[in-house]
Amino acid sequence: MNTFLQGDYGSAPTSFQSMFLALLLAFLSGQVFAWVYVITHSGVSYSRSFVVSLILLPVLVALVMVVMSNNLVTAFGLIAAFAIIRFRNAIRDTLDLCYVFSVIVLGTACGTLKFSTAVVGAVVLAALMIFLWMTASGTRHRFDLILNLRWMRSPDELAAVRHLLERHSLRVHVANQHFGAGMEGADLSYRLLLRDPSRVAELLSELAAVPGVDRVSSVQAADESEI
Repeated sequence: MNTFLQGDYGSAPTSFQSMFLALLLAFLSGQVFAWVYVITHSGVSYSRSFVVSLILLPVLVALVMVVMSNNLVTAFGLIAAFAIIRFRNAIRDTLDLCYVFSVIVLGTACGTLKFSTAVVGAVVLAALMIFLWMTASGTRHRFDLILNLRWMRSPDELAAVRHLLERHSLRVHVANQHFGAGMEGADLSYRLLLRDPSRVAELLSELAAVPGVDRVSSVQAADESEI
């Protein structure tokens, strides 16, 4: 074990006890902010990959700082390597970006002769990615149905729609509403946590029968695409 831990030949020695502590603290910090994001997010599009990235990025940055070890040459080399990520390649998924970031950091560790750091970092990052995948970290189930409709009457008369939705749902959230000229005619989008998900057809038929409701459509929350 001592021989393995002495495998770094960089200009600055590596304290692996401090390294593990730094990676653990970075992981816990990322977890805190990731779950705060999950709880407080209220936008139209929710991305689990972004949540996982919030957990991985602090660990990656901590590993970058260990690899650099106050070495100015290594720092400039990392800047040049990171520039490759955006060169002719538009990476849309933040989790994919974390994987690219990982191999660049590990390659830098190998190139700066920090062999033990590269091996330990690779094991920690691989184990962390597998753990996040197996536990489905960042997944949340707050709504069952996304409901879209066109309202052709005055906004003051929306109480009938709201009452119907609350009768079928445990939670009703207005995701989006857009009123046309003269405040008549509106595109509305609701997120619903249903009392009984098997009664979606009944909800849609009752909603379509409400005077003023037009063009009713629904999407299961599990089928919602990430933008």
